[in-house]
Amino acid sequence: MTATQPIAVVGTGTGVGKTIVTAGLTRLLREAGHDARAIKPAQTGHPPDDDAEFVATACDDPDAATCPRYLEPALAPRVAAEVADESLSYETIRTACEREIDATAVPIVEGIGGLRVPLAGDHEVIDLVADLEAATVVVTRSGLGTLNHTALSVDALEARGIDIVGIVCNEYAGETVAERTNPDELERMTGYAVETVPPLADDALSDPRQMAIGVGDALLPAFRELLPVETS
Repeated sequence: MTATQPIAVVGTGTGVGKTIVTAGLTRLLREAGHDARAIKPAQTGHPPDDDAEFVATACDDPDAATCPRYLEPALAPRVAAEVADESLSYETIRTACEREIDATAVPIVEGIGGLRVPLAGDHEVIDLVADLEAATVVVTRSGLGTLNHTALSVDALEARGIDIVGIVCNEYAGETVAERTNPDELERMTGYAVETVPPLADDALSDPRQMAIGVGDALLPAFRELLPVETS
């Protein structure tokens, strides 16, 4: 039985770094002694894309992540199922996630693309996050344009009554004025804590373990304490 509120790692769009942050959080919490497990509700673009496998490799444990449904077209799940002429039921996805959540002390659900991505039927990713009553970590880009995308995502979550842990600006290098000012401005605009994760070294980019460790090291203790995880 889950001992904590599920965590959902959601993004402002595709390719912002949700999988890397999910791997970092999962490994970090497992190393701290928690039974943390990542759950990818549905994977598209498979093969070769497999976010659950990435997280499992990053955690050195095949049981550290799971995905109940794979689809080959690299599209939104609902569209991918339609193109592949396969059935895809929202209730089946939701039930599979709830089963994994109930079996995990610290479940971490990784989103698919952005919040408004069509998931199954008339349901979107944000519907699943709301139905699972998860607390969200919002992953976003660090550079120019992220203020609008992130604020709109936060507004969408708040409109649904979804808890927000904080915001992670991924691949933060601080090389431009926009990057250097965005974290403080996002905190002012949203009222939530903003953490930054720097670009990883070239030798870590091909190693999921090192990528996850890099993310974990970048998350400051004050941000970690915001996660809905019970401490002994």
